[in-house]
Amino acid sequence: MADPSPAPHRDQPLQIVLAEDSPSDAGLTLEALRRSSARNTTHHVEDGIELLAFLRRQGQHVDAPTPDLILLDLNMPRMDGREVLAELLRDESLRRIPVIVLTTSNSDDDVLAAYQRKASCYIRKPVSLGAFMQTMEKIDAFWFQLVRLPHSEQQLA
Repeated sequence: MADPSPAPHRDQPLQIVLAEDSPSDAGLTLEALRRSSARNTTHHVEDGIELLAFLRRQGQHVDAPTPDLILLDLNMPRMDGREVLAELLRDESLRRIPVIVLTTSNSDDDVLAAYQRKASCYIRKPVSLGAFMQTMEKIDAFWFQLVRLPHSEQQLA
């Protein structure tokens, strides 16, 4: 029988990193997360290069926590979300982190490619503040309270 105990990190707020270059979209997302019942600490980066530096604890992000969740826009400067998904898939130490693609792209190719690169879900913007808050609460209830994930310091084979 599976161990029904919650994952050890649930006594702490979810560590979320938002990769979003649009100040207005970032503001709405951060506000929705702030109002959500899902306890979280959200970190904001503006492009894929900064996101990978955050995830790998490089440069100004040497003290960054390991996130429980990545919210990823596909259309960003320097390195877009499509490239980030491919890099996450290649990196054994990062591929276990759930990724929600949160983007304006409605391209079937982008949706398919995101799921092929192991995105957990794909949400098309614009999404209302209330709908996004409810989505995050449901994700918190399912993904971080019901589903058991390996400890962040463990690596999947």
